[in-house]
Formats: sequence, structure tokens, C-alpha cells
Amino acid sequence: MSHPFRRVRVFVAGLCCLVMLPVFSAAQESRAEIIAEQQAEKAKRLAPYVPGTAERVLTRLQRGLVMSPGGAYPYFDSAYSGAGFTLGAGYRSFYGDRSQWNLRGLYAVTASKLIELSTDSVGHQGDRLDLHARVGWRDATQAPFYGLGMDTSSEDRTNYRMKQAYGGGDLRVHMTPWAFVAGGVLVEDFNIEDGKGDEPPTDSVHTPESAPGLGADPNYFHSTVSVGVDSRRSPGYSRRGGLYEIAYHNYADPDNTYSFDRADAEIIQHIPILRETWVVSLRGRLQTTLGESDVVPFFLLPALGSGSTLRAYSSWRFRDRHSMLTTAEWRWIPNRLAFDMALFYDAGMVASRRQDLRLADFRSGFGVGVRFHSPVATPLRVELAGGGEGLRVVFSGAAAF
Repeated sequence: MSHPFRRVRVFVAGLCCLVMLPVFSAAQESRAEIIAEQQAEKAKRLAPYVPGTAERVLTRLQRGLVMSPGGAYPYFDSAYSGAGFTLGAGYRSFYGDRSQWNLRGLYAVTASKLIELSTDSVGHQGDRLDLHARVGWRDATQAPFYGLGMDTSSEDRTNYRMKQAYGGGDLRVHMTPWAFVAGGVLVEDFNIEDGKGDEPPTDSVHTPESAPGLGADPNYFHSTVSVGVDSRRSPGYSRRGGLYEIAYHNYADPDNTYSFDRADAEIIQHIPILRETWVVSLRGRLQTTLGESDVVPFFLLPALGSGSTLRAYSSWRFRDRHSMLTTAEWRWIPNRLAFDMALFYDAGMVASRRQDLRLADFRSGFGVGVRFHSPVATPLRVELAGGGEGLRVVFSGAAAF
């Protein structure tokens, strides 16, 4: 009995489809016409993309400063840490895909100056060998010395003049993509004179007891060996990875009067958050003189206070035979190609004995900064730092760490 009714229902459904088919077709055609009209109207309003002012400024900075151009370029750095506002320029010439000559010079308002010729050739032996060499001359006319230890005052500043000629080279062997062994030699010739400026000359206040090596002009054959693991993209700029390195320095004085050995240990770790929108960057560094009886000239002692150590304190503010530094940064990346901002905190101390390095005695500072960068370098960094001795503005042509 159900079969006739089933045939009726099928017939009615088919009839409805036939009736509605023209309606559906008309609706589809109407929708297609509406979309075509919208696209035509949108095409009338199309115009070339015009970047905003901020984007144009960042693009110019990236092309002129960041992208390691060949030829002449502006150079931002310090002739000697603490030398004051500096103007600089360089000329870069490539003689291979990953090899270059680089001549650069700096001149500061204090008449401090630096000129250096270097060559870098990387990626040899299947990306396992990097080669570097440099020769240069530096004249720091107002290099500061405040005395030894942490108990000095900013009013204790004296000035000396340091002329330094140097030349040498180094290489790095990548045993794996992360692990490396490095070594280098550098011949250094130091000449110490009375400093310029309003502060008294160092030798009018200090003696060889309070400023070791005062009155000497040592020459050194400086050799270095280091081993470590480096998973950063580049030492000049990175948002992830880390560095774990131990280095040994031997300063050999031909007269053996001022020969000494120093060991450095450094840990850096960058921790990306939310697809590298933010990055937590941490650093720890220890520099320690190895020989208890070695006389280290005061101007070569481990030091804190500069644009890359205790940024709230003036350059070379604290010196002694051993130093320890800790740093933490919260970095925000509004533009991944060229621009970062950061909040930072630095803490550290120096001591005459290694066992006297204690966290409770650390001096600290904090601040905020901006950095213009490429994927592998930071040619301009500007920061404002505050601590126990007021505010300081930092200009640098390198990454903080």
C-alpha cells in the first residue's frame, strides 16, 4: 500500500526541483553580477602603496646602516669607551661572496681617534673555517682611572692618555654547526702619557702601588684560545639561541715584567616568546686573573662600566683583578627587519680576590634602549640607563650582547 504513495512523493519532489531550478540559477547569476560590480568599483580606487613616514625612515636606515653595503658608509662606535660623541666613517670592499676588506675611522670630541684596516673571510672548508685579521692604531686622550675596587667615588677620576698600535689575526673552526674552537694572536704596543681634560693626570694622584704598572709602556704578544657552543644566528644580532664560552688569554711581555694570564667565562641565552614578539635575553660573565703574583697594568685590568657592561656607570668605572657581571633584558620586536626596543637590568662588581666576588656587593643599574639592526648585525644602539650615579646616555655601534 505504501508503494503508490512513495511514487507520488518522488514525483512531487522532482516537480519542485524543476520549478525551483530557474530561481536558483537566477540567484547565482545575480550574486555573480554583484561580485563583478564590486570588483570593478574597487579597481577604480586602486593606487600604488605609499609607506608611512616611520616605515620610510626605517627603510632608509636599514639600507644605509644595516645591510653591510659595499663602498662608503657611516660608522657608529667609540674610539675608546668613554671618549664621548664620535663621528665615524668606513669603506668596505668585497673580494669574494663572503670576504671583504674594511677600512674605518673614528674621531671623538675629546680628540680620541681610531683607524683600523681589517679583512674577514668566512665559510671556508664547507662552512667550517672563518678567518679574520686586523691592524690599527688608537689614541685615547682622556682615558679614565678611578682607582681599584668598588669603594671609589666618581669624584676620584683621573685621566691618562693611551696610545695603542696593534696587529694580528684569528681563526674559528666549527667542529659542528654549534660547537667551535678559536684561537688568535695580537701584537700590541702601549704608550701611556698624561691625559687631557679637566681631571688631574693619573700619575699625579696614584703610585705603582695604587695603579699597577704606572709609568710603564709594555709591549705584548697576546694569544687567545677559546672553546664553546654558539647556537645564535649571529653575535651581532640574535633573537634565539645562546653562547657558552671559556677563553684563555696570555699576555706575554718580552721583558717578562708585566706578563699575565686571564680566563674569561661567558654565558648568553636568548629565549623567544610568542613567535619572537618578545625575547628574554640573559648574560653572565666572569673575568679572572690567574697568577696571584702577576702584575697586571692598571689599564688592562678587568673592568666594569661601559655601554655593554654596567651601563648606568661611566666607562672603566670599576677595575680590579677579577670581575663578575650579570645582565637581563626584556626585548620587544616591533619590526623584525630593522628595529627593537628593550628594558634591561645590569649588576656586577670587581674584587682583588676571586673569593670576594659576592652577589650582595653588586652594583646595579637599569634602563631602556632602542636598536637598529639587520638579521645579523646591530650598527646603532641608543640607551638611557640609571643607577647609583645618575643617568647616562649610551651610543654604540654593536649589540649589547
